[in-house]
Formats: sequence, C-alpha cells, structure tokens
Amino acid sequence: KLVHTSLRFSYKGLALHPGEALLFWAASATLRSLSFRVYPKSVTRNLVISNRFKLALTGFLLITSLCCVSASAKTAAGWSDIGSIALVALPPQGQETLSLIRQGGPFPFDKDGVVFGNRERLLPMHKRGYYREYTVKNPGSRDRGARRIVCGGAATMPDACYYSADHYASFRQIVP
Repeated sequence: KLVHTSLRFSYKGLALHPGEALLFWAASATLRSLSFRVYPKSVTRNLVISNRFKLALTGFLLITSLCCVSASAKTAAGWSDIGSIALVALPPQGQETLSLIRQGGPFPFDKDGVVFGNRERLLPMHKRGYYREYTVKNPGSRDRGARRIVCGGAATMPDACYYSADHYASFRQIVP
C-alpha cells in the first residue's frame, strides 16, 4: 500500500520521491489492469498489439520505478557522497556560528535553531527534528543570505554539523 505524507511517499518502509511514487503507482495500476483472459481466435490484431503494448509499458514502468527507488534508497541509507571541510577552513562567520551552537546561543536571527527538514535528501536520513539549521552571517548583507550550518543531534553537542554555502544545494561535513 502506497502511503502519502506531506509530499513524501513510502512503500513498505522505503521512502519515495513524488515522481518515483507516481511511476510506482502507474506500474502497479497497469499490472492490475492487465487481464490474462483466453480470447477466441477471432480477436483482431489490434487487441493483441494493445495487450503487448500494455505489457511493454508495464515492464518499462516497473524497471524505471525500481531503478529510481534503488537510487533513492542508496541516498536514504547515507550512501550519498558528502564532502568535508575543516573547521579552520570555514569562513570566520561560520566558525563564530559553530561556537554559538556549542554554547547554546544567543543567535542573531530568529530562525536560527529551527528544525531543518532535509527535503533535499542530501544529508543522511533521520527522523524529523534531528537536524537544526543556523545562519552564517554574510558581511554587508541585509538579509540572512545563503550560507547555513545544519547540525544533527543534541542542540549543544551535535553528532555532526554540515556547512552549505549555497542555500542547501550542497553540503560539506565540518571536521575538526
């Protein structure tokens, strides 16, 4: 049974992207609609071609959905390749933000410390609420800018922290 929860789908505990879920649903619906009846020999050639087309389409959709699911399962299992960045290589504002995280604040922006949903699925998968996001100040910028640090685990003693210079398009794990 395909379960939908706020633009996330799962099938037998495996997380699916909306596109993957659509492919999976279409493939399974096509399979259910195929009927293996014995037709009389007077059946026209069009019906035979139609059934072959259905079978070919079903095979294509199943293979495509399984490939997509296995690719997302690798990412969900934490197989994605996240680079690393040394603490001393962070910009000074990033080092300051990391220091504030370990002290428990105070943070300069109201949104610092809010739950990060990992919708991009670039970080290892954890339950909602595991990751929190923090702003890395941009000198001369009037808004929060694009630089962020995302930490997972306890608020003041995170298990791991990740730096994004491009507003969550990519991450690098911060290492000592």
